[in-house]
This record gives sequence, C-alpha cells and structure tokens, in this order.
Amino acid sequence: MSDSAARYRDAVEEKSAFANQEIAPDRTVAYGDHPDQVIDLWVPVNGMTGRPLVVLLHGGAWRAPYDRRHVSPLAGFLSCRGFAVASVEYRRGGSPTSAGEGNTAGRWPETFDDVAAAMDALPALAARELPEADLRRTVVAGHSAGGHLALWAAARHVLPAGSPWRLPEPPPLRGVVALAPVADLMTAAKLGICSGAVHELLGGEEGFAERRPHVDPAVLLPTGIATHIVQGCDDIVVPQAVAEAFVAAAATAGEVVGLTLLDEIGHFPLIDPSTDACAVVAEELEQLAW
Repeated sequence: MSDSAARYRDAVEEKSAFANQEIAPDRTVAYGDHPDQVIDLWVPVNGMTGRPLVVLLHGGAWRAPYDRRHVSPLAGFLSCRGFAVASVEYRRGGSPTSAGEGNTAGRWPETFDDVAAAMDALPALAARELPEADLRRTVVAGHSAGGHLALWAAARHVLPAGSPWRLPEPPPLRGVVALAPVADLMTAAKLGICSGAVHELLGGEEGFAERRPHVDPAVLLPTGIATHIVQGCDDIVVPQAVAEAFVAAAATAGEVVGLTLLDEIGHFPLIDPSTDACAVVAEELEQLAW
C-alpha cells in the first residue's frame, strides 16, 4: 500500500472510531483531588453479578486533547458483552489546568502517579461502587499510549528498587490485553511515533535515558502476568514493529507474550465497536478473564 493510501485509510478509520456516540457511564468516582483523577464505571448488561472487570486506559499520545471520552463507546460495548468496566482518566501533557504547558506528551511524574494511584484505589472503589464485578477476574486493557500504561501498570512489581510506584508483589490481575501499544519505548522513539511523543513523555533525550528504566515495559520483564497484544498489520500510528520488539524482549527474558496480528487493520478499529477488530479484542479479554 502506498504512503498516501495508508494515510487515507488511517484517516477514514480514525473518523469512524471518533464518530461513535459517547456512552455515558453508570457512575463516576474520584481517586484523587485533581479533576483528571476520576474513573468512569459501567455496570455489565442487565446488572449481572460476578462479572469480570476490565480496567481501561485510553490512548492519545499522553496528550490532553485525548481524554477517556473517546473510548466510552468501547466501554459501553464491553459492558454489553457482560464485562464490568472501569475507564481511568489521568493527567496528560498540556492539560487545561496546567498553565504554561503546551500540548506536550504526558506529565512527569504525574501521569504515572495517577495510573498507579488509580490501580491501587480500584479494588476498594469497585467493591463499593461496582459490586457486580468479580475483582478476582480483573484484566487491564489499554490502547496505544494507554496500552503502554496498561503494560506498565502490570509491571510495577519489577520496577527498580526505590521507585515510588514499585509494588512489593505482583498486582492481582488475570492479565493484560494491550491494543496497538507503545510497548517498547526505544523502538517507538526511533520511529518517531506521534511526532516525538515518547521523548516528550520522558522530558527530552536526557530524561529518556534516566527515566526509561522506570517506565518502559520492554525492560520491565518478566512480569509473570499473562499478556496479550492485539495489533493491526496496517497500523501507521504505532507500527507493528513496536509490538514485535516487545514480544522479542519478553522472549529474551523468558516470558511468552501472545500476539494477534490483524490483516488490513490500522490503529483505530481496535477501539471502534462497529468493526470486527473490536470483537476480536473482546474475545481476547474474555479468554484472559475467564
């Protein structure tokens, strides 16, 4: 496929994904005092109980213009498939409340502070606010930059000693399903994905070298947590090479990571409920959750 054809296809797929009507959550809870420290909750269809919980982390290059609302159709779709869903918001670069900041990617260390705080608060919040969920069947999922954060959230027990986000033991997860994730920060940085978003996230080249060991899923291995990646073969936003680099790093570390490659699929169909690719995502979640 020519470059122009690939870009046209990507634009069409993005337009389709963002054209879906937003789905209002059943309730929203706070895990902190900042306006972005909130979690939207969806009850599984017909209020079924004992259902798996999907913790959803949205993408958008860690940048403020992309918030959790654009994955609300996916959250609604999953709730119709019988999942309880918790969609996490977190602070991003250039957020409206961070005066003086431009539209940079991510906020250090706040982006990671928030994901860690949300994951730590969720068991108690869900037990109180989402009793339909079976917390023993929790799967964390994320798309693009959110896929990076999902992989990172599952790897906090292998963070370097002294990290403020390190857990003393593995988080209680059935697994991770990462959708076109920015899973290997070195490969992603070399490819210049999202106009240099990876370097922006970590504070430039100096920050990249110093901070990468704390936040790059490709070096936080093995985790011992079941992990599966779903990747479109025609993705020009986060190319297949990024997922393959992570899978290879996991293999080197002695861990097997599942990889589902979808032919003729780009970046956005994975979160678009109108596509077959989104149904594949739901199936992978079901396999890990049950």
